[in-house]
Amino acid sequence: MSDQYDVVVLGGGTGGYVAAIRAAQLGLKVAVVEKEKVGGTCLHRGCIPSKALLKSADMMATVQKSKEFGVAVEGSVSLDFGNVMARKEKIINNLHKGVQSLLKKNNVEVIEGLGRVMGPSIFSPTAGAVSVERSNGEAEIIAPRNVVIATGSRPRSLPGLEIDGKFVITSDEALEMEELPKSVIIVGAGVIGCEWASMLSDFGVEVTMIEYAPRILPLEDADVSAELAKLFGRRKSKIKIHTSTGVKADSVKIEEDQVSISAAVNVGTDKEELQTFTADKILVSVGRAANVDNIGLEATEIVVERGTIQVDEHYRTKEKNIFAIGDVINTPQLAHIAAHEGIHAMEVIAGEHPHPIDYKMIPRCTYTRPEIASLGYTEAELREEGREIKVGKFPFRGIGKALVNGEFDGFVKMIADAKTNDLLGVHIIGQNATDMISEASLAQFLDATPWEIGTAIHPHPTLSEAIGEAALAVDGKAIHF
Repeated sequence: MSDQYDVVVLGGGTGGYVAAIRAAQLGLKVAVVEKEKVGGTCLHRGCIPSKALLKSADMMATVQKSKEFGVAVEGSVSLDFGNVMARKEKIINNLHKGVQSLLKKNNVEVIEGLGRVMGPSIFSPTAGAVSVERSNGEAEIIAPRNVVIATGSRPRSLPGLEIDGKFVITSDEALEMEELPKSVIIVGAGVIGCEWASMLSDFGVEVTMIEYAPRILPLEDADVSAELAKLFGRRKSKIKIHTSTGVKADSVKIEEDQVSISAAVNVGTDKEELQTFTADKILVSVGRAANVDNIGLEATEIVVERGTIQVDEHYRTKEKNIFAIGDVINTPQLAHIAAHEGIHAMEVIAGEHPHPIDYKMIPRCTYTRPEIASLGYTEAELREEGREIKVGKFPFRGIGKALVNGEFDGFVKMIADAKTNDLLGVHIIGQNATDMISEASLAQFLDATPWEIGTAIHPHPTLSEAIGEAALAVDGKAIHF
C-alpha cells in the first residue's frame, strides 16, 4: 500500500492531466491513474482526431473551388483516405508524446491500470483509498489525502439502436474507418453530428441527418442553426436534414451490406408519418454518457443523479476529500471546461480560494464548415426570461477579408442588456469563428460593453472587423451595413 500522495487523479484525459500538472505547480505530490493512454477521449477519440479529419475535408472543399482563385488543378481532385487517417494518427502520436513529456517534466507519476475508489476500510478510515488493477493482473492500494475523479465519458446510444461496430457505429468506430461509406445516416444533429455531417459531405459521402428536435444544433442560437441548415442544403453534396423526426426502436434492418431504420417524420403534427431510411452505415450521435460505473462509487457516500456525480461549486462530492470534474459531472462536456474545473479543484485542495466558474462565460465551438462559436445566452433564452435586450448583427459578406478568402457566408450576432449595456451573448457562424470567439470571451471576462468592443480599433482587412461592426450594430452604429 502507498499513501505518499496528496492527491490521486482517476483518469488522464484533458481534465485529469491538466489538474495533475496544476497540483504539481502548487507543490502537491500527485499521481494519475489511467487504464489506457494519457490524453483521454479528447486526444485519442474526440477533439483532435475529428478536427484532423475536418481539416482534410476542408482542404478537399478548398481545392475543388481553386478555379475561383485563378488556380487550375489538372485532372480531377481525388481523396486518399488512407493518408487522411495516417495524418490523423501522426498528429495524435505527436500530441500524446507531448502530454507524456509535460507530466514527466512536472514530476507527475502515471500509474497504468484501472482505478476504483474504495469506501472506509482497513486502508483508510474514510472513503478515498484507491485500488488499482494493473493490466498484468497485479493490484495495488493507494491511500492519498484527496482524490479527483476525471474518468470522462463515452458515446451514448438509444434503446433498440445497438452499436455493432460495422453497420451501426459511434464516433469511436467512425474514427477508425479504413474506407469511407458511400452513404450514411446520422442520428442526432447536435455538435458532433453536425461536424461529422460536414466532414463526410466534403469527402463526397451522401449524408442524411435525423434529429428529434425541431432544428439542428438545438442548443445554439436559432439564427445560427437556421444559417447552418441553409448552408448544408446548398452544398454540392447536399446534406438531407430531417428534424422533428424520431427513430423507432428495434427498427434496424441489415440487408445486402446496407442498413435501414424507420423513423417518424414531423413528430407531433398532423403530418406525422413513418419513413424508412437506408444507407451503408448509421452513425449514432446522441450525446455522451458519463463513466461513473465500475469505479467504486457504490462504496462511498457520493451521490449520482441522472448518470452524473453531484458536486458543489468547488467540485467536492459528498465525500469531502473526493472531487469530480469534467464529463462525469453535470456541466457542459467540453475539454476546456474539464481542464479549468480540474485547475479549480486542485487550487481548493491546496488551500486557495478560487472564484467559482461562470459557465455562461465559457466559449462553445462547433467545427463545421463554416465554423460556429458562441458565448453566453441565446436570444430565445433572454426573451423567455423577459429580459429587455438589444441585438446587433453583421454579415461576413460586408467584410473585405471574407471576400478575399472566398468564404463570406455567416454573420456575427451580439446581444446586450438594453438598460445596462452588459454583454449577454455572442454568436458567430463563419470562417475562423472558433478563433474569433476568444475576443468576445475576453470582453465578457473584463465586463466590456458592446460600445467598448466596437470602439476598440480592429485592423483592416481582418475577419475580426465583423465583431467590431456587430458591436456597433447593437446601437445601430455599424459603418458598413
